[in-house]
This record gives sequence, C-alpha cells and structure tokens, in this order.
Amino acid sequence: MTDQARKLRDMIGGGEHFVAAEAYSALTGRIVESVGFKAAYLGGHACSAFHYAVPDNGVFSQVEQIEQAARIAAVMDIPLIADADTLGETVADAFHFTRRYIRAGIAGFHVEDEINPKHSTWSNGLIPIIDMQARIEACKRARGDSDIVIIVRCDEMYPGSRRGGGTGSIEEAKRRGRAYAEAGADVLVFPIASPEVTQELARLMPIPLCTLGFNCPGTGFTLSTGWGWTGAAQLHLARARELMQTGTVKMDPVLEGKDALIEQDLFDALTREWAEKTGRTTR
Repeated sequence: MTDQARKLRDMIGGGEHFVAAEAYSALTGRIVESVGFKAAYLGGHACSAFHYAVPDNGVFSQVEQIEQAARIAAVMDIPLIADADTLGETVADAFHFTRRYIRAGIAGFHVEDEINPKHSTWSNGLIPIIDMQARIEACKRARGDSDIVIIVRCDEMYPGSRRGGGTGSIEEAKRRGRAYAEAGADVLVFPIASPEVTQELARLMPIPLCTLGFNCPGTGFTLSTGWGWTGAAQLHLARARELMQTGTVKMDPVLEGKDALIEQDLFDALTREWAEKTGRTTR
C-alpha cells in the first residue's frame, strides 16, 4: 500500500507530466494499466452514478467511495488517486477517512472546499479557509508515516452558474491556494479554471498543480474522468434499445485481452494443478 503512494509521490516530484486515466471499476483499472498509463483516477461522479445511481452532491458517502476504490487499487500495480469529496463534515471525519484510504491502498486523494450539499440547487459557498486548513492538518496528522498524497481541490473558480460554490475570483483562489499549501497540501487543483488562469495559478503557488479533465502546460499531472463511465453507459443504453427493438444485439462479444485482464491462465493453472494432484480428471 505504501509503495503505490511512494510511487505517486516520486512521479509528481520527478517533474514529468502524466495522466491519471479514469478507472471506475477493477476491470477498467486493469485496462488503463494495460495500455500504459502510469496512474489511474476514480472520480466521485463516475463512482456515484455508475455504481450507486445517485448524484455526486453530498448524498454519496465516503464509505461507498472507499469500497469501490479499494477494489480498483487491489488489482493494479499503478497508483490510484481517488476523489474524496469533502472527507466528511468534521476534522474527525477527515482524520478517520484519511486512515481508511491509506488502509485501502489508495496512493492519493483530493479533498474539496465546497460546503455540502455541493453541486446542488442550494447556493452553498465554500468552507471557511480556517476550517479547511484544519481539515488538511487532520489529513496530515492521520497520514503518519504513510506517503499518501494529499491533493486539495479549491472550487473558487467553480461558479454558482455551473452549480458550484465559488465566485470566480482569481484573487480569492490565490488566497485559498496559498493557505491550503501552508496547511500541508501536497498538490492543488482548481476545477473549471481556464487554461490561462490555471497557468497563472501554477506560477504563483508554492506547490504543484494538477488539472481535472484537461492537460495544461506548467502543471504536474491530469486527472482524466468522464469519458469512461459515460461511454460505457451510452453503449449499454444503445445496445439495450437495440435488443428491445430488434430482439438481438449485433456485436463482437470478444473483449481484446480479456483473459490477461482477468488472469484467466493463472486461475486455470491453479485448478489444473489441484485436479492433477488429487487424481481428478482435467480438460
């Protein structure tokens, strides 16, 4: 578990930009690893919508997110970064869930500063800076000897017109970013900020920045999400409609590399060895 966090920390420190590709299930985690990505990312909306069919507006719990994240991290040799929302409602929650993410083998997470229920019809605003700093400090305290990477998400550039809690003030984003770095954040992310604003923030912040959804010069890495789970749901919807309308689905049922992805040969060999040792017939 510590190895993956150390690996992620070393990648960030190495200065070479990388993409943490969307992985919303164990199989998709294996897929992004198999095609060559150096890290994977489990977004909150990807997990809440795909696995629980609920919105990512505060109703989706950290227990549910950790449950899925642990399954993904367990089958990969690349680091997994998880969306940890607000890590609960108190510093005690932040401490507790940080320890649970560590035990689940997660290499890093991002904790955000929007007040719950977030991304909702309520004009909520952001957590006061002093309270957000206390939350970050609780994460650091819970980290102990672990290398888990604490990414802090500032939603100041995520305006109410887009169901966010921010006002769109670059100066406030700078103020919050510096305060979060001072409290112990390892990396910052400012969702919805334009590439130009992101680059400006990256130049001014004392710690690295990552981006959510797009690559940007001057940042350390990209958290890429949305294309995987929505694509899978779109395909499922299209094929369900085809089956309903025609009675069949025209498709190639073979998944390229499936046996390697699910370790078919390993489990076949284990079964064969057991059968032969105990005098049972094999195929």
